Order: sequence, then structure tokens, then C-alpha cells
Amino acid sequence: MKRLLPAAALLAALGAGAGTARAETIVVSNEKDNSLSVIDGATLTVVKTIETGRRPRGIIFSKDMTKVYVCVGDDNRIDVVDLEAGKVVDRLPSGPDPELFDLHPDGKTLYVANEDDNMVSVVDIESKRVTGEILVGVEPEGMGISPDGSVLVNTSETTNMAHFIDTNSKEITANVLVDARPRVARFTPDGKQVWVSSEIGGTVSVIDTASKDIVKKIGFEVPGVRREAIQPVGVQITKDGKRAFVALGPSNRVAEVDPVTYEVKKYHLVGQRVWNVALSPDEKRLYTTNGVSNDVSVIDLERNRVVKSLPVGGAPWGVIVKP
Repeated sequence: MKRLLPAAALLAALGAGAGTARAETIVVSNEKDNSLSVIDGATLTVVKTIETGRRPRGIIFSKDMTKVYVCVGDDNRIDVVDLEAGKVVDRLPSGPDPELFDLHPDGKTLYVANEDDNMVSVVDIESKRVTGEILVGVEPEGMGISPDGSVLVNTSETTNMAHFIDTNSKEITANVLVDARPRVARFTPDGKQVWVSSEIGGTVSVIDTASKDIVKKIGFEVPGVRREAIQPVGVQITKDGKRAFVALGPSNRVAEVDPVTYEVKKYHLVGQRVWNVALSPDEKRLYTTNGVSNDVSVIDLERNRVVKSLPVGGAPWGVIVKP
């Protein structure tokens, strides 16, 4: 007679054999449901739904990863969510209609793009005060900070610019014209480049951080998909700088790009209207938020294919992952 393994041992064995046993936690902001979905990376199931303020979009972990900061645009503030408690435990100020933000590497300051007043707010987390405001272009959106925290890049959707800001002086040092409706600004791990996605322009501008020159505009062509449906938004780059991923909106694709040659290597078919993407800590998975199909696609980057479509809340927008 065969000896049966206990259920827990069996699941562990299956997980180990399939390479799926994982401890990571994925957090998704649901723009229309006013909530966060918390996903267990081992089982790929939603284990918790947390109510937030109205219209949550941009999300980011605190430095110690115990809390999540959430831009709640219709309430004109930042919610602070305790993942363990499963609720909003604090609030931080922002300007009107915050959409995206970034956290200084020291974990003490948030830089918030406020879409309705053409300002970037500088928020001191400990004192819960706005300590500075930086006038930028019309409809500020994307926010990216350099690895050393010295340079901040904001994108303005209507002005079609990437604004380079000195975080010490809080002054703009350069304005770089990019293609129409820039969304996300993402520094490469070495800080030498910033990748700026342009949703309507259909490109990603690769900007040299030192010279502020655009060294490459990456375009995309998906067979059978209309050009106007290819709308770059979210961008992620692996820690070694060898793989980059760009969410392409209503084309329902994520492009993999070689950051050295800028060649598009592959298009992954995911859910409908892919907004943003996040890498797992070991960079073996990519998670996408699909705003129309209300799900998260899980891409296995070793096998180069989607392995799971996971229902979440209404209009999933932002996604972040922690170990």
C-alpha cells in the first residue's frame, strides 16, 4: 500500500516540484472598487480585500514594507494602509487629485504628482506635512526617482515633457520634450537612463540622465493590432538591466525589450487594457493589472508565458510586490 502524504506536505512537494512555492505578497489597487486586493504569491489567490478612499491608483510600499501608501485621487490625499491589520491606519496630505508618486530611498519623503493643479507636492511622512511644492507642466502624472535620491523626474501629460528636478533644491533643472501623453518615468538600476512611456505617442523615450538627450525612441508593432491601440504605460526593468517590460494598454500586450539593443524581443498577450506591471522579488514572474478585464495576469519569465489569470477588483490599476 502506498503511504499518503499529509495535505500540507503534499502541497509543499507539488509546489517545490513546479517551482511555485513562494512567500511573496502582491498588492493591487482597484480604481473603481476603492480597495486593495492582497494576493498570496504561493497560491495566487486573493487573501484580503482592504477598503481605501475613493479612486485608488498609485501605490508604493513604505521603506520597511509593512505599510502601503495609496494615492486616493477623489479624496485628495494619501492613505496609509497596514497590511497586517488590513485597514487604513493613517492619512497624509497631498495636492488635488494625486495619481502617481515615488518614495525617496531614505523612506522619509514622498513626491506626489497632483494632476489637477500642475504641482508636485513634497510630503514629509513623519510630520504629515507638505513641505514644498514644485510647479511643473499641465497634468503631472509619472514620478520616478534616481537610485541615489538626487534626481526626480515628473511627466506632464498635456505639456508632453519630462521634468528633471533636483531633490535638494526642489528646482527643475531640465525639461525634455517627449511624445504625446507621457505616463510613467522609470530609472534604470544604474541611474544612467530614464525610460518615459508616452501613451498616445506609442513610444518609450530613453533619456540619458547626464546629458538629458533622448538616446532612443522605442516603438512597438503588434501584428493584427491597430496602431492607436498600442499605448505604452507601465515600465519595469530588471535589477541587472538586461530585461525591460512595457505595458501596452488596450493592445492587451506586454512588450519585452532588450535594454542594450532596444529591440522588442516578445509580446505577451495578457488581459484587457493592461495598465501597470511589477516584477517579483526574484524576477521570475511579472504581474500585470488589466483594467477592463478586472484581473491580474501572471507571466512566468523563465517559461515566457502567462500561467495564471487572477480576478481582482474593479479596474485594477497599480501593482506592487514584496518578499
